[in-house]
Amino acid sequence: MNVKLMLTVLALFVFASPIFAADGGGTNWVAITSGFSMAIASAGCGIAQAKAVAAAAEGMARNPGAAGAIRFALLLGLVLIESLALYTLVIIFVKVS
Repeated sequence: MNVKLMLTVLALFVFASPIFAADGGGTNWVAITSGFSMAIASAGCGIAQAKAVAAAAEGMARNPGAAGAIRFALLLGLVLIESLALYTLVIIFVKVS
């Protein structure tokens, strides 16, 4: 019997949650979640850039004659990886302000 009562109370709390969101004040969840999204995007870009630099250094060490082409591909890849973080930053500025 207690399980049914607990589930009923839990269901009432779930369905009553929009009532608590009706007031005008409160927390700006868009600003808070945008901070988390920027952190996730920056972490992803950092990991991707680290792997790209490590692979380019290994490629240049194995074949020094192709260092110029590898360097060009590395720089192009780093620019494209960094643009992900910048696009995320722009989207955050648009949504928050």
